[in-house]
Amino acid sequence: MIHNGVRQHLEENEEGLSPYAVKSCLSRGRQRLEEPSPTRLEFQRDRDRIIFCKSFRRLKYKTQVFIAPIDDHYITRLTHTIEVAQISRSIARALNLNEDLTEAIALGHDLGHTPFGHVGEDELNNLYPDGFRHNEQSLRVVEYLEKRGKGLNLTYEVRDGILNHSKSGIDLLDSQWNFPATLEAQICKIADPIAYINHDLNDAIRAGLITEKDLPKAALSILGHSHSERINTLVCDIIDCSWAATGAVESEDKPVIKMSENVREAANELRNFLFDKVYRVCVSNKETDRAKETVGLLYRYYNRNPSKMPDDYRTNEDSIARKVVDYIAGMTDQYAFSIAEKIDG
Repeated sequence: MIHNGVRQHLEENEEGLSPYAVKSCLSRGRQRLEEPSPTRLEFQRDRDRIIFCKSFRRLKYKTQVFIAPIDDHYITRLTHTIEVAQISRSIARALNLNEDLTEAIALGHDLGHTPFGHVGEDELNNLYPDGFRHNEQSLRVVEYLEKRGKGLNLTYEVRDGILNHSKSGIDLLDSQWNFPATLEAQICKIADPIAYINHDLNDAIRAGLITEKDLPKAALSILGHSHSERINTLVCDIIDCSWAATGAVESEDKPVIKMSENVREAANELRNFLFDKVYRVCVSNKETDRAKETVGLLYRYYNRNPSKMPDDYRTNEDSIARKVVDYIAGMTDQYAFSIAEKIDG
């Protein structure tokens, strides 16, 4: 058959990647062995599995910042994910790293996010005794919850990137920046805040919470005065500062994905501005209170009535509370509201 040589051709192409790139043939493998695809390399298969899974589709109706927005132009968890993937691919291509791996991690990084964004995440974390973090839930989705308990059987490298995409602290590259196993995953980790810093600013302006005049002038003077200028500045700076990742220059230390100090400080200033003027404001409104009440109501109801959950969440061997958390975390905003109204009614 004509397609028999496709995989070999793709593997040969990967030989031209940076010596620091992860090549598919050197992957640490999957949880369960599978026959290789004749036309796709391993990270391509992972990307495709993520795109076609149910959790990915539901991101369309999950909050980024503004809960269940009516306006079609507000960012959702799905459009955020697509932007992270595009920024990640641009950086990976420029640095001659593995685009397929980078894209798969980016597309899967928020699969476990709750309805109502970080409001829903914080509420589940408060309610569930073992705590809740969306990056850990994203890993649980791909390892276990999808395909009726079979998971997507992704490669180690993609699963590592999904688990380790979240940052701690308020600095984009602070001292607690736990590096994932690959440079490709590091790219996704830094592309995530690049995406949300910029699109959340646009949404906040659209919502009337802030105006262009409110934005910190010092940060804009470095990053740019428009969305596209800021993205371009950040991406170009990361490429310049991470050029050792291409293998084109000699370096005694292992390359890392990083920013220059002045650009990093400007990006952090914008991020801190968002927390002070947007995120904390959004946490104290009627829609947010409704979201918290909804998550609490669902959590208490299903813990008392586990038989009311769908079969997929009732038949596994986890504790009832764990099953309830999995069910709620998978809900979209509107579905959670509609179910809560039926229970409360």
